[in-house]
Amino acid sequence: MKIDVITRHAITNYGSLLQSLATQTVIEELGHECEIIDYIRADESYKEHEKTLLKNKKKWNNNPFIRFAYLALRQPESIYAGKKFEKQRNSYLKLSKRYSSRESLKQDCPKADVYMTGSDQVWGPTEDGSYDDNYCLSFVNDAKKIAYAASFGRTDMNPELRAYFTNHLSKYNHIAVREDSAVKMLEDFNIKAEQVLDPTLLFEKDFWLSYTEDICRKKYLLVYQLHNDKKLGEYAAKIAKEKGLELIRVSASFHQINRPGKLILCPSVAEFLGYVKNATLMVTDSFHGTAFAINFNTPFVEVLPNNKTGTRNMSILALTGLSDRILSDDNLNVAEKEVDFSYANKILAEKRRESKEILRKMIEE
Repeated sequence: MKIDVITRHAITNYGSLLQSLATQTVIEELGHECEIIDYIRADESYKEHEKTLLKNKKKWNNNPFIRFAYLALRQPESIYAGKKFEKQRNSYLKLSKRYSSRESLKQDCPKADVYMTGSDQVWGPTEDGSYDDNYCLSFVNDAKKIAYAASFGRTDMNPELRAYFTNHLSKYNHIAVREDSAVKMLEDFNIKAEQVLDPTLLFEKDFWLSYTEDICRKKYLLVYQLHNDKKLGEYAAKIAKEKGLELIRVSASFHQINRPGKLILCPSVAEFLGYVKNATLMVTDSFHGTAFAINFNTPFVEVLPNNKTGTRNMSILALTGLSDRILSDDNLNVAEKEVDFSYANKILAEKRRESKEILRKMIEE
């Protein structure tokens, strides 16, 4: 069968691309054809991304001088990173034709036997703050609809948003989500859902090693940071100094050059995986940074995002018995503690089998 997947594959970060690759691969391993729907709205393209974000910053957007300065600083880096990621997407993913608007996808739906909402925060707000019902498969008429490892990225919803999701998601044949909190939330909507692993965790270390480039340098502490939290950089710098480690920071954003650590700007996917695999210690606030640290058994410290998206990080840490890796006022010496990955490796092996079987049944039954 042909499975068409809509997901957040074109966000300029490593998790988005790697979860898309993993989704494609696991579907093919189950004996089916997989196509990633190349849905990139014009306002979310790397050329327009910063302008879209700026519209939500009214104080900045309404001041022409601040607006000019912001775009002058941010747009070049967004375009640079966007081009690099676009090249890698075209290399790694089997993509449909490009759809650049909500209407184009609804008017010319690609042909498939099964349509699937993929992983990551597909049911969260888009860059302009709105919710896009294409990620709820509203463009599909008479065909099977499923979701695998989908995420809301939040646990609180107002009545209007609850009604929106109840309407759209009740039309799915099967739903599997990434976080335990999403299972509970969907139960409140009277919608049945199962919890499954993020696609990147469906594969063992050896699979990802085939996509990894070895990094040859002296021992280092790696920072992979997505959110703006000063304490993460300060903490990483302190620990690196205490342990005598070089402080390395990988990011697709040039503005992180102002944060502690030597910036490795927009490394390739293979290099990114290599930096995670070979790190002596990793400090991260990223879900996928955490996932790959666990998969590679790389010692890590989790600095939970200072917003409402930390539930996804806490969910995978709880599942793998690694919640003690979270930095907190009561756990300031977490970097000194040895990480025991034995339980995590065991539970992931079990959950891989379960998650793949759930996906197989959703597609075939």
